[in-house]
Amino acid sequence: MGEQKRTVSIHVPVLARVEGEGALDLRIEDGDITELRLRIFEPPRFFEKFLEGRHYTEIPDMVARICGICPVAYQVTAAQALEKLFGVELDPWARDMRRVFYCGEWIQSHSLHIHLLAAPDFFGCDNAIELAKIAPEEVRRGLRIQALGNELMELFGARSVHPVGIRVGGFHGAPALSRVEEIREKLRAALPEAEALIRWAAGIAVPQDDQAFVSVAMRHAHDYAIEAGTIATSDGLLIEPEVFDEHFTEQQQAHSTALFGSYRGQPYLVGPLARLNLNHERLPERVKALLDETGLVLPSRNLFHSLVARALEILLALHEALRLLDAYRVPDSPAVPVSPRAGIAIGCTEAPRGLLWHRYEMDDEGRAVNARIVPPTSQNQARIEQDLRLSLLNFGLDHADGALRLHCEKVIRNYDPCISCATHFLRMKVERG
Repeated sequence: MGEQKRTVSIHVPVLARVEGEGALDLRIEDGDITELRLRIFEPPRFFEKFLEGRHYTEIPDMVARICGICPVAYQVTAAQALEKLFGVELDPWARDMRRVFYCGEWIQSHSLHIHLLAAPDFFGCDNAIELAKIAPEEVRRGLRIQALGNELMELFGARSVHPVGIRVGGFHGAPALSRVEEIREKLRAALPEAEALIRWAAGIAVPQDDQAFVSVAMRHAHDYAIEAGTIATSDGLLIEPEVFDEHFTEQQQAHSTALFGSYRGQPYLVGPLARLNLNHERLPERVKALLDETGLVLPSRNLFHSLVARALEILLALHEALRLLDAYRVPDSPAVPVSPRAGIAIGCTEAPRGLLWHRYEMDDEGRAVNARIVPPTSQNQARIEQDLRLSLLNFGLDHADGALRLHCEKVIRNYDPCISCATHFLRMKVERG
């Protein structure tokens, strides 16, 4: 896909959505793929336009509504962007608890995807209910881990879906020490379950699908990047989030209402495998030991290793939440004062599905003049189409239509895109010449 200037107005965007619908048009002629289009046709939601004129105090809660599965990512990214513009120095307590809050989202989102969306594909099951019949303990374990992630989000957000705990400057409140102690015990009890999940995920037979691609993720000087860091690529780029749009572009495609991201004119990968490829040396020692046990060689060129990457990140998130909560104290105040100023606010974090970038132009009263949000799914869209083409060629185009369809669904669901969470979201039309 060639690099080109955007032709749509930035204030009428089409972004990642809580649910959506997709279709794949595939044409094969004389043993070659002559047409392959992943079509996203969910109507625009206009969230960026809704933010215009809104006060900075409203923005974190508004952007949380963009996604029901990863609202924390949107809240944290927006709050940190505005804090940087306003010159706000967070209390160390708030910085640490933001990371804990984010860990809860990684835990619940990754576990949901592994057990309810992705794993059934590799066991010949149509859905998670069928998978539960042949792997009941594994599915129950996954639901317990997911519930713990939700509980961790609720601890700081007052609720796990569209939480309301974050504000610019910190949090609206701080949980009691007794409640944190309860969560710590649950986190410790979940560690062996998360380790067992890694072993189970690593034992699932996935296609051996070697491809070349560029991984893009945040990097941190000493932590596994989640809520802070610079932006790195596997081909050597290392930049601050403020210059993201000088290196990464978005284009409109006629067959999709979602934008397609590109880097140096080419598709790129964001998400758990990209993060693991670039940051595996930052994993805690216990997580590294489990990684070594799986035999997974990094960097990986097989996108289906995303399943194991998510399992490893669940264990990482449990360890990080425990490490930070072990020193928990109730602060004198959960937030610091904020004074708005005019300027450009830019923030970037790692949502469960990958890099999430926000840009806000603010006036001197602290109201948004315009907003631009680049979610992971739009960045991955071109890579998904490229992956489909290469993976189908590796799989073999002479398979029956049903087998081709199933393989395409495996590829697409493997990215955990924010379109539809239904197991059979894909309508596929195959034409053969």
